[in-house]
Amino acid sequence: MTRLNQISLGAAARIVSFDNNNNELQKKLLAMGLIPGSLLEVIRFAPLGDPMVLKVRGSSLSLRKAEADSIFVELV
Repeated sequence: MTRLNQISLGAAARIVSFDNNNNELQKKLLAMGLIPGSLLEVIRFAPLGDPMVLKVRGSSLSLRKAEADSIFVELV
């Protein structure tokens, strides 16, 4: 298991869980469709590396690396 902000461009992963330190961020991520068990793919990084763009459940989603640090994933 690794954190989302540590996976590379083009990698596919499944969301396992969230870091429990920030309930507000967890609610925001769930509302954005980042639900445990969902598959995602890293499709782009901004020129300076932050934010990252993900493809999740048919939609593109942009996340800051600080937000991605609170998501645990497993590579598929």
